[in-house]
Amino acid sequence: MSDWIDVAPADDFKPGTWQVVDIDGAQIAVFNVDGNYYAVEDLCTHDGGELAGGEVEGSEVVCPRHGARFCLRTGAALTPPAYDAIDTFPTRIEGGVVQVRDDRWD
Repeated sequence: MSDWIDVAPADDFKPGTWQVVDIDGAQIAVFNVDGNYYAVEDLCTHDGGELAGGEVEGSEVVCPRHGARFCLRTGAALTPPAYDAIDTFPTRIEGGVVQVRDDRWD
């Protein structure tokens, strides 16, 4: 899939907030970190819990269930109990709208 999916108007998507969009059955969490947009699969690789709603510290998200940390830029697992990276997705602003694209199968 290479289509861009609208997330929210950039003016309505304030820094420090996040939104989740469904792309072909996958939940993608999009975070606004100081005006930079990062999109990751909303799925902790430790136990399958949601990452959205976890604390965001700099460009890291902390899983609200067991405290694993992931880099929002690269998807890397930074601390146990997670060891596997999460999927990341390209983002852009087009016509004033934040968009994300799932290019895992391109």
